[in-house]
Amino acid sequence: MARTYFVMITTDPEIDPRKCVVGMACALQAAKKGHEVNLFFASHAVRLLQSAVIDEIDSRAGEQPGTARNFLESLGANAASMHCSAGSQAVAGITLDNAEQWLVGGFELQWSGPSTVIELSDHADVVLSF
Repeated sequence: MARTYFVMITTDPEIDPRKCVVGMACALQAAKKGHEVNLFFASHAVRLLQSAVIDEIDSRAGEQPGTARNFLESLGANAASMHCSAGSQAVAGITLDNAEQWLVGGFELQWSGPSTVIELSDHADVVLSF
């Protein structure tokens, strides 16, 4: 039976890169098993969407080069939705106007805030937080 998963990643990739990669791996596993996955990057985890950060995290997380980017791109293709905190992106200096020069592209990213976190978690069968 397919379920709806809400996965929120808030961990700073500088503090715990392994937890960030595990969060993306779990979300991807659920999506590949046919579950509906809604993923939200908040707080400093929005940095995982930056090309420079996602490309260098593997060595610090104990993964093969390209693993984290592959997880992120696969989530873009398999998740029902991917969201990021607009406020947290602003703290990182990224806005909708300059996002293309900083963020990994190739998938639809929805910019939102706490109301979306509440809505997605309210409608989920399973909530995971990393």
